[in-house]
Amino acid sequence: MKKMKNWLLTGLFFMIVSTVFSQGKVTGTITDGTGSLPGANVQIKGSSTATSTDFDGKFTLNSTTSVGEIVISYLGYENQTVKFSVSNGATTNLGTIVLTSNSNELSEIVVKSTVVDIAKDRKTPVAVSTIKAAEIQEKLGTQEFPEILRNTPSVYVTKSGGGFGDSRINIRGFNQNNIAVMINGMPVNDMENGSVYWSNWAGLSDVTSAMQVQRGLGSSKLATPSVGGTINIVTKSSDKKEGGSFSSGFGNGRNFKVQGSYNTGKLENGLSASVLLSHTMGDGYVDGTAFDGSNYFIALGYSTKNDKHDFQLTVTGAPQWHNQRSTASTIAVYQQYGSLDRPNIRYNADTGYLNGEEYNIRKNYYHKPIASFNWDYKINETTKLSSVLYASMGRGAGASATGGIKGKGYNDVLAFRNPDGSINYDKIVAYNSGQTVTIGGLTGPQTRQRIGGLFQNSSYFSGANTDYNANTSINTSGISQTSSINSHDWYGAVINLNKKLSSTLTLDFGLDARTYTGYHFTVVNDLLGGDEYFDNFVASQKPAGRHITTTYPTDVQWNVFDKKSYEKVSFNSTGKVRWYGAFTQLEYSKNDLTAFVQGAISQQGFKREDNFVYLPTDPLSSTDYENILGGNVKGGANYNLNEKHNVYVNAGYYSRQPFFNSVYPNNRSTVNPNLTNEKIIGFEAGYGFRSRFFNATVNVYNTNWNDRYLKGNALPAGGGIVANTTYTEFTGLNEVHSGIEFEGYSNITDKFKVNAMFSYGIWEYKGNATVNAYYQADNTPVTGYTAATVYMDKVKVGDAAQMTASLGASYEVLTRVTVDANYNYNDKLYAGLSPVNFTSPTNKGALELPSYGLFDAGFSYKMLTGKNKDKSVNFRLNINNLFDKIYIAESRTNIFADDNVSSTNPALGTYASNGRLYNGVANANQVFFGFGRTWNFSLRYDF
Repeated sequence: MKKMKNWLLTGLFFMIVSTVFSQGKVTGTITDGTGSLPGANVQIKGSSTATSTDFDGKFTLNSTTSVGEIVISYLGYENQTVKFSVSNGATTNLGTIVLTSNSNELSEIVVKSTVVDIAKDRKTPVAVSTIKAAEIQEKLGTQEFPEILRNTPSVYVTKSGGGFGDSRINIRGFNQNNIAVMINGMPVNDMENGSVYWSNWAGLSDVTSAMQVQRGLGSSKLATPSVGGTINIVTKSSDKKEGGSFSSGFGNGRNFKVQGSYNTGKLENGLSASVLLSHTMGDGYVDGTAFDGSNYFIALGYSTKNDKHDFQLTVTGAPQWHNQRSTASTIAVYQQYGSLDRPNIRYNADTGYLNGEEYNIRKNYYHKPIASFNWDYKINETTKLSSVLYASMGRGAGASATGGIKGKGYNDVLAFRNPDGSINYDKIVAYNSGQTVTIGGLTGPQTRQRIGGLFQNSSYFSGANTDYNANTSINTSGISQTSSINSHDWYGAVINLNKKLSSTLTLDFGLDARTYTGYHFTVVNDLLGGDEYFDNFVASQKPAGRHITTTYPTDVQWNVFDKKSYEKVSFNSTGKVRWYGAFTQLEYSKNDLTAFVQGAISQQGFKREDNFVYLPTDPLSSTDYENILGGNVKGGANYNLNEKHNVYVNAGYYSRQPFFNSVYPNNRSTVNPNLTNEKIIGFEAGYGFRSRFFNATVNVYNTNWNDRYLKGNALPAGGGIVANTTYTEFTGLNEVHSGIEFEGYSNITDKFKVNAMFSYGIWEYKGNATVNAYYQADNTPVTGYTAATVYMDKVKVGDAAQMTASLGASYEVLTRVTVDANYNYNDKLYAGLSPVNFTSPTNKGALELPSYGLFDAGFSYKMLTGKNKDKSVNFRLNINNLFDKIYIAESRTNIFADDNVSSTNPALGTYASNGRLYNGVANANQVFFGFGRTWNFSLRYDF
């Protein structure tokens, strides 16, 4: 008996020793055939042992068994299983493992949801480009979030005025109001006008795991406004591996950013958590565009042990304020404060000084957090239910100037300018408070008059207006700072049931519901020396009007649940939008053929409430819902000819409801009698080539957009019209967008990689349209621009380059030391629409701006740290526009070189004959220049 016990103990001892010494390490490198895949999930099958690849795509796993399998997953790629064997205490290197682009699985729980429509390479028949988190983290630097897409075919990005978060993006010639932006399957375009304000999402670059740009109709099952394309953003989730990072960065313009994050990883009880906090600030590249912003991200997750249920709660927000450059000055003004050859591209006609400190009357301040709850329920092996509930409360405004002084606005080119072009806000305060001042453009000293013993400001330029108090003296309006509040409450849900009908057929069916309330009114921020603000826009209080002394600071509202009470002026309306939708998709997949047909229907209801324009007893003070039906149908197929070649085709039709301001034009509650849905017909075909050393995709497309409603640029100054005081509306506008796109990349060697892009579009208007122009202050029509015919046939669509190309390369000069460079070229760029140029059938068309190319460069170094070299310190330097190229990014006007400098005196000659050209462009055009050379450096510690 004793011998048996000894044998048992000896056997048990050897088993323990065998187990201990069978532990070994498994290493390898994950790539997509062209480059490393940082953040890929690597897990030993049947165990909880897992890790993620580092910046170089490398991983190390500690195995407790001598043989097994590892499972590798990454967004947009097929999951891959690799067998391994490891000797006792040894290390097995699996070498380079190449993933195949063909899957939407991701180690992060949110992408398991069928609500998130991720396109799959060589399967989903759409034109798509995927931007990895590592590229965003490395190359974005101090650029705006959309700018990471500038090397994507048919994408044009401009910083617009240059304020923090004021950039805009076009895809295939369509602006971002007509591009669907989705975050974890949630639509985030404004429900009233389709807008996307990137300053509200300034923190997205910090929390994005991957971003997909689907050009054209896209793969989203929802009835989204994806005329030009869809930007799918997948954020981080809570169940990443345990660890975190801390980073700090700085750049020109005293730009500074600090960020920290931590993930618990998936705990044994199924819980997980992730948190990220960051803060950024700076003076801005453009004069007077200081900014300050924060970002927070919190994700909590839970998954059951049987993997039937996955829950994810995510809250993220980016409260910020930033000063703006809203005035597009003429080229001549930029030259005036620079030189003829080198205009002062930083010049800002809105900024100046007040009490010795920099002051800008144009300021944006906003906080728009979004919370989502994702639930994925695996009912059985063939059925899955995915749901997302979300809510967003936006609080904030854009501050600007209202009123004038004897017909002069705050940004008048002469009235209040210092010799350096900055605004003398002290002079405005002096005049408003009754002091005698000299105002450029007016003769002699100027002194304002009291009204009722007070210096009274209002929204009028000169005090003479039919809505103004009849007893007041003329020329006493004054200038004030006011804010246009645009807050909202938004709630929504998307539910999708995914059913595998057979080995080849999969059916999706879902519901999409949203409700939105937008609050629009104006408040007074600063009387700038005045005693009170007179407002006479409330119908129930005319003709006496109201005398207001309460002012409100331009501070960011962190507590979005606080619905503050304001004393409102000028206008006060509430817009309500209800959205009910249903969608379905049937997908066929067998061997090398994948095909789908998809349909969606939605009913949007629009309701307007206004107790300023209308008396409480007027039925128009609160309208009924104007319900409009819309929807889409689309389909496509992809066929893999072999392992290297594939072809695809898709087509679709959209009947899209108009935006809120088209249903209720001119800020009134009367429904547009000519209301009609916009009709979009799209067709696309493509070819793909995939190999070990070279990947390429070629697409051709054609999109017809009929019955478009467009809010256009302001009328140019002149003929009694002050610059930037009007807006225009086009109706009956038809467009045709067609083109070809190429995208390719190659790993010449393991260390040397090249990427390239080319796109050429033909984007033109078709037929004629009608335009109306209104004054911004009170929405009254501009004489001569009421239902005017504009001749648009064959006119080029403006605001985006119709030919783009880029060529980039990176080279690992030493181990983990990489240099990279990229050249981006833009041509066939046309100015925005100005209706005065198209009132004649013999118009000159759209003004073509000079082409330009930008060269960017970067340097990266990664230093491994820690006992196991599993931590790292990362250095990154970005230099954008290395050669300091001066270029016009956009123009608000269409003034040609051979146009007369005077419409009333042709004898004065043309801009060309007078030498008033810059790079071939008439210097009277109102433009925004792009940024010159900028740089940023960052240091990040990953642990």
